[in-house]
Amino acid sequence: MPSRRGFVASGLGAGAVLAAQGPRGAGGQGARRLIVDAQVHLWKAESPDWQWVPGLKPQLPEPFTIERLVPMMEEAGVDRAVIVPPSWPGDRNDYGLEAVKRYPERFRVMGRIPLQDPKSADLLPKWKEQPGMLGVRVIFNNPRTIPWLTDGTADWFWPAAEKAGRPVMCFAPGRTAVFGKIAERHPQLTLIIDHLGVNMAMANEGKLDEAIGDTVALAKYPNVSVKLSASPGISREPYPFRDVTVHVQRVFDAYGPERSYWGTDLTNSFAKASYRQRITQFTEELSFLSESDKDWVMGRALMQRLKWT
Repeated sequence: MPSRRGFVASGLGAGAVLAAQGPRGAGGQGARRLIVDAQVHLWKAESPDWQWVPGLKPQLPEPFTIERLVPMMEEAGVDRAVIVPPSWPGDRNDYGLEAVKRYPERFRVMGRIPLQDPKSADLLPKWKEQPGMLGVRVIFNNPRTIPWLTDGTADWFWPAAEKAGRPVMCFAPGRTAVFGKIAERHPQLTLIIDHLGVNMAMANEGKLDEAIGDTVALAKYPNVSVKLSASPGISREPYPFRDVTVHVQRVFDAYGPERSYWGTDLTNSFAKASYRQRITQFTEELSFLSESDKDWVMGRALMQRLKWT
């Protein structure tokens, strides 16, 4: 298993960006700490040319638009964010890419791809020619997509993404153990496990410990890293969500600061905390994080892993 601090020396690119930020005043962050949200969804109102997939509904009743997010980021002190296009508009990335076009220093996209169609492999070699596109996000979390992880539907994707050099964010709550064989077979494939590998349903069923154990087990693969994101959504307590601290620490201890990324998935638990509280949950309430750890977890590590310069 790689040393959890063995990646520090390779952080020159992200470190240069970090240093270029200069001291932060707003939001009370430590000097030069870059805050990068590893996951936000954006969507506009449904329209004839932007329709929802039948049976899927947005996380909020009203659109969560670029115009809504940017002021929230500024108020909270979030410098940058990775846009993960949501599932309900289908496999389209146009609105996320629009955000990058309007705010090129603030946003990047981990895009959706038609995973059920092996011909989509032809898209990957030129995937990053789309301005602002960093990689791909795949999900296996509903009756339609869960079988794809093991029934052969997605088998074409892993070698194709590895060959093309495209990092992949993966959301498969309760099924993260499957990624062990994928990581082993494709050692040059950058895999990022979303949301600690869990969801609220697992918390309700009392299955968090087991699922977190599966996520921790993947830390032995150096090409696997993890988003410590969306933890308010699995908490039964108000801010600062102390009941999830043990799970966050367990994953962090396994992966270390260079392979652990703060993120919000803001719209999935929108009423539980402000954007600012989601930052201070990590920067002020997690005593096991050193100041150096926070610099990595809050943005530096993600930028390095995704090669966002």
